[in-house]
Amino acid sequence: MSTKTVDTTTVVAPYYLPPPDGARAYKNINDRDDKNYIRDNITVSVENIRGKEDQYLFDHAGFQYYKHVSCHTSFTNDEEVVKQYYPESEELYKKLTGAFKVKIFDHTIRRHRPGDMEESPLKRQPVFNVHADQTPTSAVARVFRHFSEEEASDLLSKYRFQIVNLWRPIGNAAYDTPLGFIDSSTVDKDVDLFPMTLKFPGGPGETYAVKWNKNHKWVYLRGMTPEEVVIFKCFDSSKDPDVVSFNAHSSFVDPTTPEGSPLRQSIELRAILFFE
Repeated sequence: MSTKTVDTTTVVAPYYLPPPDGARAYKNINDRDDKNYIRDNITVSVENIRGKEDQYLFDHAGFQYYKHVSCHTSFTNDEEVVKQYYPESEELYKKLTGAFKVKIFDHTIRRHRPGDMEESPLKRQPVFNVHADQTPTSAVARVFRHFSEEEASDLLSKYRFQIVNLWRPIGNAAYDTPLGFIDSSTVDKDVDLFPMTLKFPGGPGETYAVKWNKNHKWVYLRGMTPEEVVIFKCFDSSKDPDVVSFNAHSSFVDPTTPEGSPLRQSIELRAILFFE
């Protein structure tokens, strides 16, 4: 398997357009046919920033890469993930962000299975949609979902909070269907984003769907390994105009993927973080 250096790759980015009838956009995460949005596939260039990772910072770009070796390596049993991977990840969240309180509320393991069309919580695959994970409304609702009403109200009244995804390849390097990010500083959130309802058991939820804008700058870390992680913003309550509050991202098919590369496997955690 050749892993020669690639500076940029040209891919199809699966953007969204809102429903033409003016209805609120929605999709069912367990039924790929239950949706009303329009797919808008746009060809874009994606820069491989390996060696330049430190140019993209969490509060400016909405994501940031780090080196980290996990003590848990199997990722085959959800109970073991919660028992073993959550505690070390909670400490990692605190170390990387400075948060004083971290509540990891779920995780998703994704394994690429070409040709398998089944959608279920136990068979998640890479997501080919340009989106941001939370809206302000759904972010606040998340806090109330995972804390008591009294504690949630108290925390929200006192502290800045974020919802942050911690993403890591597992088993092998992620040359296949990598995760790409739009530098959040190049997104016009008032023009490029529109809310989409997510239907799922225990929901509904809400994300931002993303429309194409020629100013979007796409990047990825080619061949990301299980000893590398990326954190990216689902939401940030900061009112600082110089701090981005979200990140838009998507998996994509990379035509430069080395022949014979193992199919992608990855784990992502989502957590609520509070800052003094």
